[in-house]
Amino acid sequence: MTSKTLRYGIIGCGSMGREHIENLRAMGGAEVTAIADPTAASREQAAALLDGRVRLFEDHRALLDSGLCDALVIASPNFTHVEVMRDALATDLPILCEKPLVTKVADGAELVERARGRKAIVWVAQEYRYMPPVAEMIRMAHQGAVGTVHQVAIREHREPFYPKVGDWNRFTANTGGTLVEKCCHYFNLMDFILQEQPLRVFASGGQRVNHLDESYGGRKPDILDSAYVIVEYPSGARASLDLCMFAENSLDNEHVVIVGAEGKLESLLPSGVLRFGRREDWGRREVWGQPSGTAKGVSVRQIRDTNIKYLGQHFGASYVEHQKFAKAVREGLPAEIPLEEGLRAVATGLAAHRSIETGQPVALRDVLPAGW
Repeated sequence: MTSKTLRYGIIGCGSMGREHIENLRAMGGAEVTAIADPTAASREQAAALLDGRVRLFEDHRALLDSGLCDALVIASPNFTHVEVMRDALATDLPILCEKPLVTKVADGAELVERARGRKAIVWVAQEYRYMPPVAEMIRMAHQGAVGTVHQVAIREHREPFYPKVGDWNRFTANTGGTLVEKCCHYFNLMDFILQEQPLRVFASGGQRVNHLDESYGGRKPDILDSAYVIVEYPSGARASLDLCMFAENSLDNEHVVIVGAEGKLESLLPSGVLRFGRREDWGRREVWGQPSGTAKGVSVRQIRDTNIKYLGQHFGASYVEHQKFAKAVREGLPAEIPLEEGLRAVATGLAAHRSIETGQPVALRDVLPAGW
């Protein structure tokens, strides 16, 4: 890519599409030249961010045919990704596709096949690994700071789902389910930390508080608002997710923990705190180092990336991801989060939903395409 300024086309101009526009405006070296959305109000809100200096399209196919773009960002509703991606993959443009990649495994497998041999990259937006304290704890864990990692625990206690255009996110058929829509980020993060692919999932969850008294054209929302998920890996390592979406009374609503044989790492957001401690005398046959709860030997620091010019909805992670995507486009580098990773995160979420429905553990081999 020889152009100094990358021209972006944004497909889907709801809240996340506009978030991408804000990141690109702040990043520099980028220009949003075209946006597409079937909803006039969304197009107008996005155009207002760009002072109207952008071409507007109602149909994404017209944007793809316009010749106005060097790269694409797909941020349309989850259930539309497969159709938009089919058309986008037929071009030679680099693609950043929002999570979840798809809502059905078969659709994701189709996209993986369509992308084979394609020269331009396809990157699935799973930005949680780029949140500064999370990125630092992963770097430390991968460099051996806590020894062999055995457990990863993620907790998100937050507010309910935001309203979306046409209320599409109130229904599992559109989102893939809460553990796909919201939590594929976390399943991808677990895989990345452990550097393994998941083996089996067990989950318990339900719709306990949120949206119970809502009705949309006579349809009741069916998205769960709370769950516990355990993910097992071939090495015997385990990861867990604790999700509650009626817990906005939280100081730090996201908490990621990595525990290894030799120590422990914790990151908290939005405070940006990173805690790190190593076990004393961990190599003894019977380990009894410092007692728990004393904070002895635990370092506490705040992690800030002063190069981030727009924090946005994800503590600057989307900004970092856009920087990395643009660098990959310009330098011909591979996508850090390819389609296969995006599909595997979706499959883990779908396996968790199946486990909730059946009350049984679900093997990923029974969810993913044959041969995965």
